[in-house]
Order: sequence, then structure tokens, then C-alpha cells
Amino acid sequence: MGALGVVVGGATGGRGGGDGGGAAGHFPTAGAVAFPSADVRGRVVVLDPGHNGGNGAAAAQIARLVDAGGFQKECDTVGASTDDGYPEHAFTFDVANRAAALLRARGVTVVLTRTDDAGIGPCVDVRGRAAAEAHADLAVSIHADGGPPEGSGFHVIAPAHAPGAVNPGIVEPSARLAVRLRDTFAAATAEPPADYLRSQNGVVERSDLGGLNLSSAPKVFIECANMRNQADAARVTDPAWRQRAAEGIAAGILHFLAER
Repeated sequence: MGALGVVVGGATGGRGGGDGGGAAGHFPTAGAVAFPSADVRGRVVVLDPGHNGGNGAAAAQIARLVDAGGFQKECDTVGASTDDGYPEHAFTFDVANRAAALLRARGVTVVLTRTDDAGIGPCVDVRGRAAAEAHADLAVSIHADGGPPEGSGFHVIAPAHAPGAVNPGIVEPSARLAVRLRDTFAAATAEPPADYLRSQNGVVERSDLGGLNLSSAPKVFIECANMRNQADAARVTDPAWRQRAAEGIAAGILHFLAER
């Protein structure tokens, strides 16, 4: 790993802890995250902002079944939203573009699976194969969960061994990427690991996601917050918090690239 270099972000005043209360602008204290100084110019990263703004008006199109790695799943879904109507697709598109700007500033080539927030899809099989098409070093799919309203926090999803997965060799490096991303995201945002999952260390493994099963490069999903929780909803609708989320994602990616 390269020595720690550029420091981004900074402390923000707010309440401590990670409970479900609090209002907009009153978040747990978030610290700065350090970007490694290693030269990552020319590396390729796929960022996959989940869902899309046109999915809601294309029910039949997104419901068609596609390959998910040995089984079939729906092409895509509408995604979650806050109780006030802020949609996951808008959140993921904003955070992905913020993270892309940070990575590109350090010479990383970033490929986005969608370049607007008004289209349909792409389907999960296309998203899963995007890393292969881009000859990418890694991929990160950015989401926000629609969990129980009383639950809060974020989690990173790493691939488990799946019979239909195209590259079982990505499981181990994806697990390392998941831990890196968990640590930098938590440091940047002060968002605690999700408290409504069986595993509460911020990382879970799944074999039912085509976006992971069909990837040929290390890949993880990150569920940045629970949009149905009042405090998490205040976070995701705050542009300053979304910037910190992007910094946490970019830092995890850069550290992983520096180690390879």
C-alpha cells in the first residue's frame, strides 16, 4: 500500500451515536478520510448507480427475466425512496458522479453504467458484465436500502460462491474490497453498520445478485443508508452528506487499487 497522501473531507458537528433519531444537519461526527498517494493513473473502475429514473414508467420492460448467474431475475427494479419521495435512483446517480469526479481527478478511468437519470435500466446482467466490457480493475454498485423504518445504517455486499458465477476467483479480492470500502465509508460519513441485518459488522455475502455473479472483476454493492429510516433519510437528502459518502467510496476504491 502507498503512504497516506491527500486528506479529504472534515469533521462536521452533530450528535453522537447511530440511532434512528435526529434531524437534517445533525449527524454523528464524520472525520476526514485519507486518499493513498500511490500512482493509480490508468486504472479502470466501473461505478454502477443503482436503478434509473425511467424504471417506474416501464414496469413490463424492467420485469422481464434475465440471466443472473445460473438463474433468472427481473431486469431491474424501481428502487427505494424516502417517505418524502426522494428516490434511490437520484441518490445513487448523484453519489456515483461525485465519486467519479474524485477518482478521475487522480487519473482513474471511470466508466458509469448509466449516464443519465431519466432512462430505463440497464438490466442486472448488463450491469454485471460491465467490468468485463470495460476491462476494469474493479466495480462498485451504489445503492440505498429500503429496510425496516426502525433500522438504520449502511452495509457492503460481497459475492459469495455461486454455482453460476462467471468468475469464482473474484470472491476473495471482493471480500477485501468490501472491508476497505466499509472502513472508509464509515470514517467519511459516521454512518454506522446496519443494525437490522443478521450480520452487523457492515459486510454481508450474497449469491443471489446477478450484478455480482456475472462480474469478472472484484465487485461489491454498497447500501449507503436505509432510506425508510427517518435519520438516514435526512442524511441521503443532504448534499454535503452525499459528498462525504462519495469521498468514502472513492477512498476505499483508491486504497484497494493501491494494494494491487
